[in-house]
Amino acid sequence: METEEKKGKSIIFYISLIGFFGIFTTTISKNPVLPYLVNSLGAGDQILGLISAISPFAGIVFSFPVGVLADKIGKRLMLLIAAFIFLLAPLLYLLVTNAWWLIPVRFFHGMATAILGPLAATIIAGAYDSNRGEKLGVYSSATLIGRTLAPLAGGALIAFFAMHGELFSYRMVYVAAFIMAIPVVIAAFLVKTGDAAVKKSISLSEFFISLKYIIGNKMILATALVDLSTYFSFGIFETFAPGYLKSAGYKPEIVGLIFSLQILSIALTKPLFGRLADKIDKRVQIAAGLLVLGLSVAALPFVSSFVLVLAVSLLFGLAMSFSTVATSAYVADVAKKEQLGASMGALSSIMDVGHSTGPLLAGTVIVALHSSKAGFLSGFVLTLLVVLLFVYFAYSKKIERAR
Repeated sequence: METEEKKGKSIIFYISLIGFFGIFTTTISKNPVLPYLVNSLGAGDQILGLISAISPFAGIVFSFPVGVLADKIGKRLMLLIAAFIFLLAPLLYLLVTNAWWLIPVRFFHGMATAILGPLAATIIAGAYDSNRGEKLGVYSSATLIGRTLAPLAGGALIAFFAMHGELFSYRMVYVAAFIMAIPVVIAAFLVKTGDAAVKKSISLSEFFISLKYIIGNKMILATALVDLSTYFSFGIFETFAPGYLKSAGYKPEIVGLIFSLQILSIALTKPLFGRLADKIDKRVQIAAGLLVLGLSVAALPFVSSFVLVLAVSLLFGLAMSFSTVATSAYVADVAKKEQLGASMGALSSIMDVGHSTGPLLAGTVIVALHSSKAGFLSGFVLTLLVVLLFVYFAYSKKIERAR
């Protein structure tokens, strides 16, 4: 019989494996190949923007329902559904001959990450207690490594097969994505999700019960707003920082290096900060991380030297790692066990709202005020407001742990 220690090790191993290969395949399917594929099919930037927005939209729509379904019909079934979407979606790109068909394909592919994000957090949070933050950090680092390596692999494949024609080289990227998704399916069958007796069906009223629970739990909502404001600022940073740095005289390869080092800083520190979250007050870690993140995004347009730009970028990444690794662990602490999946789903959905609206609202501010600095400052204003709101709810009353 498998011991608890071995079972715990196998869960984090297989979930991290799924996270690495799953996020690798979705990232390689869009970066850098997607803009090239859209262009080769005769479409312009407007259609590209629409296609690019579809995948995050799937996260907004599906993450919360997926969390509810995981609570009611079981995490294993939902994990297998996500795994097969990861496997089948790359093949659909091979059939596309018109750019408009990429919209449903990207939405379908986005469903995989919409399912995996809250589901992985739910499985890990349910399997670990004293070292929950550390394990969530390990999983997050695995996904970030996949996200970092995928564009490098995609660019190399396009270059290698370029002699056979552009469209052929793009399609070979999706063949590679299909192959790299095979371990996701294998690991999904091997992971022990810890499902007890679960229902075979779910009624609409149960969705509303979970929704009512989330809306009524101020701590879950306040923590979700932390992730919303975090990814609101992250969306601003990744969208407008390249343009600002270009205007400041930075070459594309230097800009790429700055962003790669930022992602690397997040990946390397997530397990460490997760272990810290297991030992200290998570509320302090969340609030401090978000405040430093807001100050970092506000500081970027006021610095220009390479050392200061790199320092601000790394500080932003470290603050993001410091705060976000604690939010999922904290939600697991304050949520009822039977609503854990719904809580993680709500956290993921609201996070995607922030990631999607950040560039849109900041861009509107920049155009309206004719100031790029104002766009970056909008991220700071939101983070400051959310920090104050989170601290108020976190310390205004004792949180009951209904576990």
